Amino acid sequence: MKLIKRNGSEVTFDREKIVAAIAKANEAVDEDDRITPEKIAEIALGVENKCLKLKRAVTVEEVQDMVERALMELCAYTLAKAYITYRYKRALIRRSNTTDEKILSLIECNNEEVKQENSNKNPTVNSVQRDYMAGEVSRDITNRLLLPEDIVRAHNEGLIHFHDADYFAQHMHNCDLVNLEDMLQNGTVISGTMIEKPHSFSTACNIATQIIAQVASNQYGGQSISLTHLAPFVQISREKILMKVTEELADVGVCDPEAIKRIAEKRLREEIQKGIQCIQYQVVTLLTTNGQAPFITIFMYLGEAKNEQERADLALIIEETLLQRYQGVKNEEGVWITPAFPKLIYVLEEQNIHPDSPYYYLTKLAAKCTAKRMVPDYISEKIMLQNKVDKNGEGHCYTCMGCRSFLTPYVDEDGKPKYYGRFNQGVVTVNLVDIGLSAGGDMDKFWKVFDERMELCHRALQARHERLEGTLSDAAPILWQYGALTRLKKGEPIDKYLHGGYSTISLGYAGLWECVYSLIQKKLTEPEGEALGLEIMRKLNEYTAKWKAAEGIDHSLYGTPLESTTYKFAKCLQTRFGIVPGVTDRNYITNSYHIHVTEPIDAFEKLALEAKFQALSPGGAISYIEVPDMQNNLDAVLGVMRFIYDNIMYAELNTKSDYCQICGFDGEIQIERDPDGKLIWECPVCHNRDQSKMNVARRTCGYIGTQYWNQGRTAEIHDRVLHL
Repeated sequence: MKLIKRNGSEVTFDREKIVAAIAKANEAVDEDDRITPEKIAEIALGVENKCLKLKRAVTVEEVQDMVERALMELCAYTLAKAYITYRYKRALIRRSNTTDEKILSLIECNNEEVKQENSNKNPTVNSVQRDYMAGEVSRDITNRLLLPEDIVRAHNEGLIHFHDADYFAQHMHNCDLVNLEDMLQNGTVISGTMIEKPHSFSTACNIATQIIAQVASNQYGGQSISLTHLAPFVQISREKILMKVTEELADVGVCDPEAIKRIAEKRLREEIQKGIQCIQYQVVTLLTTNGQAPFITIFMYLGEAKNEQERADLALIIEETLLQRYQGVKNEEGVWITPAFPKLIYVLEEQNIHPDSPYYYLTKLAAKCTAKRMVPDYISEKIMLQNKVDKNGEGHCYTCMGCRSFLTPYVDEDGKPKYYGRFNQGVVTVNLVDIGLSAGGDMDKFWKVFDERMELCHRALQARHERLEGTLSDAAPILWQYGALTRLKKGEPIDKYLHGGYSTISLGYAGLWECVYSLIQKKLTEPEGEALGLEIMRKLNEYTAKWKAAEGIDHSLYGTPLESTTYKFAKCLQTRFGIVPGVTDRNYITNSYHIHVTEPIDAFEKLALEAKFQALSPGGAISYIEVPDMQNNLDAVLGVMRFIYDNIMYAELNTKSDYCQICGFDGEIQIERDPDGKLIWECPVCHNRDQSKMNVARRTCGYIGTQYWNQGRTAEIHDRVLHL
């Protein structure tokens, strides 16, 4: 069994340290108030047994709480007071400097919490450590100086989660929908250098990767670009190549228009291949200032093309993107594996969804790629046009920012819809499970606590918004001055883009499944559970609408992609409420509105049910199904894709794509328990447990992770059942 120390490092649980701590307090009280060594040993053993029953690593604070309760149960009040006093004095000493120990444990790679905070960051790399060190300082400043004490306390107790506190000290925002079209067509500036409109497709791809890296270094969330914005440069390259081929063949006395066209198209394909390869490899190999590859989503939507020629050229780009992603990238051993980024989104539309659709061949290729590499994910144009309707009554189809954060419909002062160049200000998530358990089955009390937590979240969101107000465009020139978002002048504040719906700010939610079950002992898959779940979702939307109307700030409801926080929330719930069957008996809680990972349910039933909840999560949501190896059953994949098109706005298929560098096994790496009860990854063939010698890719929060996860998320991955 493991113990998590205050600095985040993980050590083996040692009962004798409990004995020593109680004995020290025992010596500090009068002899009449002391307890026997046998009683001390009995208390220590009892605490160890309680910890073992939790079936997870425990924190020092949890152990100390158990000791205090045990002393009180013995009526050893004076001894308990001495123990509490000693603990309080130690806390005061620690509070005088809250960052040193965490930073030191981080540098030595002993901080278990930070090590597995982000499944796409390698904590042993200097650049990642530097980012985490800066993050610890920022978090410390945020907690002590920038946020109200009750919000900090609520975050620490797991009532809410104030996202990205490690970036809050700076004037930074969350996600972007990059206006790549503006930057490529009208030029941009990168690191003080003017970048003019490119004169070829390959150059446009190269510039796009530089933009992606710069944007990633100036915000902390995901970003998205559209391949449609690269499509016009295919025609530019075509014309250049045609001219060159014509000249070359003329030099040898050949003037055959068909031959010229055939050779030119072949060379054009080669340039498209090189351009997409540039994006793929640059994204995978780049390390931004936060120590990870850019969190980038690439959008593939034929419906965005301005004319038939551009659509045909866009199809060429999409085809090449899918082909290269299907192939994968080589690991250090030279073996083709599944990369985490870029995330791909493919729009299902009338032009590609039916066997007789002109671009159905792309859909078949997308299905093949998904079966092997887990991407692309799928947006239904049909459903999105119904869900995303602007004030003019027009529906729109557009990409999320990163994994799932969606902008709300927006019409500019000219009455035109606008999505590219917009962003999200940040997220605060409410732990719905805590509200449910706090109510104790009393619905009146539930709504009372619910209202209180909404007010708490609202004030936390206001703090996020106020932190951005007054930010000057100079803080991130690539975003605010050179076209990624806007083209403000130097020294100009960004405030006008924080109001009026141009940007969003997100109320996140987590654990709807457990919340409903805690209240009425019904699942979301049961009629009563579904009804209550939808009622809670509608109430959340009422709050965001009320805040938006009052402040002119576009609050939106967001299905939070919990990663490390799923473990934190679970531990906080267990501490506050103990083990409640069906609610807190696992080391994770369920993301957003999702059906629990252990629930046996058919893929189509799951997607149809979750579609109802997804429609009530306008600020961001994604649904998934777990599937076995589908590479030899592409018809089934295509069947799921057609169901997505008709029923749900945004969904994905989760398969497995792992590789063992020791024995060459290519399949699913298993999750096992070591003798201490810790979940570890193991090759089913050679039993290799060295994570540095295996490549594991799993989708956890709408995106693929490759650097492993904390124990809560690992348990959630282990518990997943197949839906197909």
